[in-house]
Amino acid sequence: MTKIYETADITTPNDTDLLVKRSFKAPRRMVWRAYTEPELVRRWMGAPGWSMPLCEMDVRVGGKFRWGWKSDEDGKQMGFHGEYSEVNAPTRLANTEYYDAGDIGGDMGSGAAIRNDFAEREGITTLTSVIRYKSKAEREAAMSTGMTDGMELSYKNLDTLLAA
Repeated sequence: MTKIYETADITTPNDTDLLVKRSFKAPRRMVWRAYTEPELVRRWMGAPGWSMPLCEMDVRVGGKFRWGWKSDEDGKQMGFHGEYSEVNAPTRLANTEYYDAGDIGGDMGSGAAIRNDFAEREGITTLTSVIRYKSKAEREAAMSTGMTDGMELSYKNLDTLLAA
């Protein structure tokens, strides 16, 4: 079986940022669509054992989004919401993001600013995401939730979606 994904390269370049780089074997426009169309986002974002009953996205500057997941096992819920600050298809998508702890709990700080840049070379799209927290403590709190493991699970789902 051919490996269709690489794992994300995740670094902390300074006290407040999390830098995530991940490549996908697909054209940039396909990856962009997977990030901006709710019916596609529902198919890849999340972890096994969780459904995404809430996926509202108004992808324009000033537009808002709200995502919500539900555990298939116990029905507990959690989510995220925010607002788009830059939409430059298909190269850049930037937004704020706030954690809705729901029934899960946990602290991911007072929100983050996220910038996603999509670059394509020879049919491979590299996504570079900068997630900026208000403090080092907030970044560390978010990372302690296992968020980077969850991101990689979602990226593997996205690999599968893009290959189909």
